[in-house]
Amino acid sequence: MTKIMLKTPASGKTRAAGRHALPAVPAPPAPADEPEAHGPALDRYDVAILGELQRDARLTNAELAARIGLSAAPTWRRVRWLEEQGFIIGYRAEIDRRKIGLGVLAFVRVDAERNNAEATQALEDAIRALPEVIACHYISGAGTFELHVVARDLDAFSRWSMGTLFKLPYVKDLHTSFSLGEVKAGAALPLAHLRGAR
Repeated sequence: MTKIMLKTPASGKTRAAGRHALPAVPAPPAPADEPEAHGPALDRYDVAILGELQRDARLTNAELAARIGLSAAPTWRRVRWLEEQGFIIGYRAEIDRRKIGLGVLAFVRVDAERNNAEATQALEDAIRALPEVIACHYISGAGTFELHVVARDLDAFSRWSMGTLFKLPYVKDLHTSFSLGEVKAGAALPLAHLRGAR
């Protein structure tokens, strides 16, 4: 029996075939909803993924795919792309601070003693290291930071602010207000301005 040597497209190597050589079978084309590569911009499926994961980050890939109208494989690839590009920066559980004994939420404006790059960086680094500070913004003004701070009670906050906050580098003054009740917190980011994505 005559052997015919076939070249496989994947490796370029030859293999023995039977009497009749079969033509090489090309890889099947990707389904319409599975693009080969993602463009640089968000499209409507990406926006839908962001919306759904903001509402419930515990969705399985299959559940997410069903909600946005894609199959599982391209949905998974899009989530990975959104993570790699920095649109999705993490997943976490939202915890009721009162349930874990953090009854006080304070808004603290920190006025810095010096307003230059070195002093600002030193104060930023010190603030980042404080677990009681759950958010911090450098706001307009002469070296001013706005901190969101949690504490067990007012006494605990007072001790912490005197023993820790006032001792941070370049702190000149503190101005504190306390939350009397949360009207809205932990809300999803609005995506309406992205709805026109292709």
